Amino acid sequence: MRVGLGFSSPEFSLLFAGPLWVRVCYNRPVFHLTKPKLPVTEEQQRWTDAGFLRLAKLLGRRRLFESTVVTPTPQHFPDRYDRSEAALQLMFNRVAAYMQVGPSEAQLTLFAEGHDLTRDLVPFHEGQTSGAGGLYYHDDDGRTHISVNENQLKDPMALVATLAHELGHIILLRPGLVDRDAPDMEPLNDLLTVFLGFGIFTANSAFRFEQHQDGRSQGWSVQRAGYLSEELFGYALARFAFERGEPKPRWASHLSSNIARHFKRSADWLIRQKASQLFRRT
Repeated sequence: MRVGLGFSSPEFSLLFAGPLWVRVCYNRPVFHLTKPKLPVTEEQQRWTDAGFLRLAKLLGRRRLFESTVVTPTPQHFPDRYDRSEAALQLMFNRVAAYMQVGPSEAQLTLFAEGHDLTRDLVPFHEGQTSGAGGLYYHDDDGRTHISVNENQLKDPMALVATLAHELGHIILLRPGLVDRDAPDMEPLNDLLTVFLGFGIFTANSAFRFEQHQDGRSQGWSVQRAGYLSEELFGYALARFAFERGEPKPRWASHLSSNIARHFKRSADWLIRQKASQLFRRT
């Protein structure tokens, strides 16, 4: 039996700057007709465009045009997923292959929720490691490790996003293409996942909705994952499609409702403004 990957989310929007659990509230919708307006600031737009240009300079613009847009379907993940370590390894191998990274270039392991890895082992440590979906580090012998929070196994969409993000570290950091201490290293690494065709997963996983109920209370919360906001992911995906000459890409049907809305607003804006393309096919 094949198990497809899927995602659904409520109508909410937050800005994101690192892993954290927060409460959110609905806003009353306002309906009006206006000209297309970007969901990001001008500064965020410039950073995204400059980030694509930077990645093209580091990896070659052909990577953007030739990358397979990976979707949460059996077409790209035909293996049965049963939350086992064997299934995780198969998924890791496929994600690595799509990103043109050899699976043997990193040792894949799991870490338990609440397990405290030291800051010496985790150079990209942000807060408590128990809140991280994945970790990238080197041991004393210089071997590369990617560790995945075992809780990620419950959510294949978020799991693929985590694997793509951590594999991005191998692409950018191991050969020294980007300084690991650069202030925008992690956001650029998230943008890399869009550049290489994994934007559906990282964008859809930017915020995760969870309901809870016990004997005394009930409610819902959302976990932030990644380093870009939903709005910025929406614009990045629109710019990605715009550069590839895909005005209405079929893969956009796999975007969550929030991301799809930001994507459409951004795509409409790029067309209405007759925006210049960052790259030309050669």
